Amino acid sequence: MAEVEEMCLEDALIKNLDFEHCLEEERLKSFKNWSFKSGCACTAEKMAEAGFYHCPTDDEPDLVRCYVCFKELDGWEANDDPWKEHESHSSNCLFVKIHQKEAELTIENFLKLECERHINKLKKLAELRIKEFREQGEKAKEKLKEILLEQCLA
Repeated sequence: MAEVEEMCLEDALIKNLDFEHCLEEERLKSFKNWSFKSGCACTAEKMAEAGFYHCPTDDEPDLVRCYVCFKELDGWEANDDPWKEHESHSSNCLFVKIHQKEAELTIENFLKLECERHINKLKKLAELRIKEFREQGEKAKEKLKEILLEQCLA
């Protein structure tokens, strides 16, 4: 398998790499090595139209992420409809609720999407930091237990 350029969620959020994906054309460019071609329900064009950009990893070569809600989905099959999958896995996504092609978006809706993207971005960053904090707390707790045990045995 060819090596893929990984863009983890944290990198996308911190480095603001996701902003360029507000344009369907830019999302479409991310599907360089997409397996599903014409005749499939989940072609690169349909994926980009549904708000997804391709962010493959070595373990998940078909991983995609919504540029608004940051929901990540993989395990795509040829008959999967990107809009339906997006809606079923992230029904609160404003992009799904608006459900308009880029050319049909009003300036108002574009700005609403951008505001929602920033809110979701902050939530995701907070979730990542909380997870990291909890993991570090567990490590510190285990280390303290080891120290206490050593002191009790000494």
